[in-house]
Amino acid sequence: MRNLFRLIAINFTLARFGLDQIVLSMHFFRPLYLLGVINPFNWFRGNDRSEAERLRLCIESLGPIFIKFGQMLATRRDLFGDEIADELEKLLDQVPPFPWHEARDIIEQQLGMPLEQAFKLFDENEIASASIAQVYAAKLPDGQDVVVKIVRPGIEKKIRRDIEVLKLLAKMADRYWQEARRLKPTQIVQEFETTIMNELDLVREAANASELRRNFEASPDLYVPWVHWDYCRPSVMVMERISGIPVTDLKQLRAHDVNLEILSRKGVEIFFTQVFQHNYFHADMHPGNIFVSTDNPADPRYIAIDFGIMGSLSTSDQRYLAENFVAFFNRDYRRVAELHVESGWVDRNTRVDEFEAAIRSVCEPMFQRPLSEISFGQLLMRLFQTARRFNMEIQPQLLLLEKTLLHIEGIGRQLYPQLDLWDTAKPFLERWLSEQLGVRALVKGMKKNLPYIAEHLPDLPQLAFKALDRIANDELRVELRSRQIDELKREIRRSNRRNVRAIIGGSFVVSASIILALDGLAPIMVGKGQLIVPLVSAALFIPGFYLLVSSYFDD
Repeated sequence: MRNLFRLIAINFTLARFGLDQIVLSMHFFRPLYLLGVINPFNWFRGNDRSEAERLRLCIESLGPIFIKFGQMLATRRDLFGDEIADELEKLLDQVPPFPWHEARDIIEQQLGMPLEQAFKLFDENEIASASIAQVYAAKLPDGQDVVVKIVRPGIEKKIRRDIEVLKLLAKMADRYWQEARRLKPTQIVQEFETTIMNELDLVREAANASELRRNFEASPDLYVPWVHWDYCRPSVMVMERISGIPVTDLKQLRAHDVNLEILSRKGVEIFFTQVFQHNYFHADMHPGNIFVSTDNPADPRYIAIDFGIMGSLSTSDQRYLAENFVAFFNRDYRRVAELHVESGWVDRNTRVDEFEAAIRSVCEPMFQRPLSEISFGQLLMRLFQTARRFNMEIQPQLLLLEKTLLHIEGIGRQLYPQLDLWDTAKPFLERWLSEQLGVRALVKGMKKNLPYIAEHLPDLPQLAFKALDRIANDELRVELRSRQIDELKREIRRSNRRNVRAIIGGSFVVSASIILALDGLAPIMVGKGQLIVPLVSAALFIPGFYLLVSSYFDD
């Protein structure tokens, strides 16, 4: 019943700002259309505000979850136009603040001391007010300038209330909407719940900031401020105060002669570095969380804040995404179709040739234009619309990545409309794939697993004996019951040969790798002696590799 009242309240809020007719015109909400007719706000509505302003005020009134959604829309000027985007940008850090006395009470309760004891100076006027928290400027007892972030009082209760409404809508969609199987609304709501509840824990956010700072500590492209851990609590976080220009303030950036082309390209490179190299990315990179340092305008540096939402991908998702991107860059639509099937994103019974033709029909007309004019976000949306015919399922684990990519492209095109995201991203992804799938990946994997291999190498003969003994005693009889006795005997003999070759070959290869790795860690050869270790390693590796390969192809 509480959820029903919330649904009615949402509709009345939409009606109060003249937006309910848009929602109620959708077929999924038509049973609620009468609510819009009987709503008195529809009888006495003035036209003193623009549609964009009414949209922003409506989102503010609906609460933090809807404000988060509006923040994402603010970056898509290419989809919604400047008027709506300008209004929605106010949601980034101009949400109505909560009173100062409540903020003071939270700080003192969390830190367990009076405000005057914790800080040398504290400005009672907030410098930013967002959907989840509020930010103040202060000075520590040792004189360091900091910012103090405070979670809004009572916000968790409001968020849980709206999450329950979203869960109700998701369940209704699962039951009555044909597209639910593909779009997975219940899983999406669960993923969103986890993400937004994590934002309420500022200790977790402080840990996120520290991790990201370590990843970019030596980078000239991105700066992450210090965290003052002694002052961090679940509802209070204290960080170094940074100085920079908001990334969307083009007038100030131009006044400081900031190179906008380099700045836009760096944004793309930072995104792909986080996703593919570190596998740990800032997933809330809307304009309110990004600033630009003016220390070196010719080679500008980003400054990031607000680390409540971070994302990561599985190794398989990383590889499939990178291969998909590169295939798009090369217009290899066949490979794009194959990857979607291999990864399980579309039904495994899908005909690859039909899916390839559908992808080509979407992408080829767009590629007739210069790459700098192609919106990657629009291309993805067109592709998803096409994939609906092939029952493509939404991947909840990729939603944060998709949102972040849309933010990055929106900001990059705003800074430098001629940004060629494709040209910037392609070399990076090709290099990453070569490191993951090429010879360098093999060497990297051997070095990573060297301690494990060295630890278990003495047990290799015993393991080999147990494997051969198991075959000799016919412990696999149940699995091979359907075969004839003669075929079974031949298979046992072949298995014995293959296992012996594989064990001996594997021992040679592992030994060669260990000798090379130890030589790289402690080079002791000098002069002509430097050739001895590589020759010994080659003498072991070559026959070992031959035995390994022959064991797989021995019939």
